[in-house]
Amino acid sequence: MWKLVLACAVLAIASPAWAHAFLDHSNPAVGATVAAPKEISIWFTEEVEPAFSRIEVTDSAGNRVDQGGTRIDAANHELLHVAVKPLPAGTYKVTWHVVSVDTHHTQGDFTFTVAP
Repeated sequence: MWKLVLACAVLAIASPAWAHAFLDHSNPAVGATVAAPKEISIWFTEEVEPAFSRIEVTDSAGNRVDQGGTRIDAANHELLHVAVKPLPAGTYKVTWHVVSVDTHHTQGDFTFTVAP
């Protein structure tokens, strides 16, 4: 029994060190076809450090269409936003780079399509 208690204690102490901020969901959703959004919002699985986290949005030619200035949501530090320029119909790539509050770096990307 004491071995089980000890194993649980070790896992409880060690588990925060394994944590990373991964994409939980986004608006527009991954792979979605939508009307042109005015901003991209991404929810992560844990809080992120705004000074070291960013979202970039590019069109199919690789041109940036975000307006820069990725910002953290004031009420939810697991949520980042970035405004985008007016988007014509087409496919767009969202690339994100974040550092979680426990200092782990993660990154990823996804696409969405703006319907004509």
